[in-house]
Amino acid sequence: MQKIKNICIIGGCGHVGIPLGLALAKACFNVTLIDISENAINIINKGILPFIEEGADELLKAHIGKNLFATNDAKKVSEQDAVIFVTGTPVDEHHNPEIKAVLQVINLYIPLMNKEQLVILRSTIFPGTTEVISNLFNEKLGRSNVAFCPERILQGKGIEEIYKLPQIVAAEDDCTFEAAALIFSEISSKIIRLKSKEAELVKLITNTWRYLEFAAANAFYMMVENDGLDFYKVYDAITDDYPRAKNFPKAGLAAGPCLFKDTMQLSAFYQNNFFLGQSAMLVNEGLPNFLVNQLEKKMGSLAGKIIVLLGMTFKANNDDTRESLSFKIKKLLEFKMARILTHDPYIPSSITLDEMIAKAEGIILGTPHKEYKNITPEVPFIDCWDFWPRSTK
Repeated sequence: MQKIKNICIIGGCGHVGIPLGLALAKACFNVTLIDISENAINIINKGILPFIEEGADELLKAHIGKNLFATNDAKKVSEQDAVIFVTGTPVDEHHNPEIKAVLQVINLYIPLMNKEQLVILRSTIFPGTTEVISNLFNEKLGRSNVAFCPERILQGKGIEEIYKLPQIVAAEDDCTFEAAALIFSEISSKIIRLKSKEAELVKLITNTWRYLEFAAANAFYMMVENDGLDFYKVYDAITDDYPRAKNFPKAGLAAGPCLFKDTMQLSAFYQNNFFLGQSAMLVNEGLPNFLVNQLEKKMGSLAGKIIVLLGMTFKANNDDTRESLSFKIKKLLEFKMARILTHDPYIPSSITLDEMIAKAEGIILGTPHKEYKNITPEVPFIDCWDFWPRSTK
């Protein structure tokens, strides 16, 4: 395999592609981000990020137009030494993995590729997908140089974490492994080699473990609060100077594009016998119902009352609304016939936060953005995050 200098990232203008592209550009590779989003491409080529990613602005301004480019020209893939795909496996409305979505993207680019190129799969994929894609390249090009190197960064912290975390490189032959490892050794000091299916499971189990942790905390929260007690007084007693509880998470809406989806993929991998994952889904997806019902207990009927829902993104201090459970809360409030005002500092609004708070008859904190920290609610409210001072509860 030839020395790798030119790398393209398919789907490169998204949350997985941009941190990796910036890190590789900083490592002196020539990086091309290929994407179908004209808006994202135009913004990036102006040196502006299309979403919040800490530490990325400086890197983007330093490399864009020099050794980092964004384009929708698929033909650019033929000029590359390595092609990185960041298309993950989605799940359908029945929680079944849709492998065909990944294969459709691969099949779109194979005619533009050659058998000497290194192929790296980067996003979460269903176990066994790397082998299927490897066989596809063998069939179409007569050779397969496919590696799976899963990303494990925290969204919004990708630039910081991509340099700190060990990079997993999975390949079935030494030549492909060495080529992929050479790339990632430029941005990480530690490479872990696995077989493809092992690496695929690492990513799924990692996200599922986090989802299970949040489900446990949410289940305890609902259990205690349902009895009329303050969960966080119990939480404080559990975690105060007690080492075995130091990683006990607080309650909160467990959402976003990965955790739920990957838990369902792991369940499908185990022929739907992963009952722990199914139970976690029921807990986490059930928390919005519990929060709305708790507000109703405090206020009586919500019909006709102005309820302010604060925070619509799926995580704090971020602008990503994908799979946010705040939207589920909104639908539940609509069913209760409440008059709903939504606010998020990272989403444009025609009404100010102060105006909403002044009108509110009840409040639900959907996302604990830092911009909400100084609010002191004077109406009934629900804060499952323990974000506001206890004295106001």
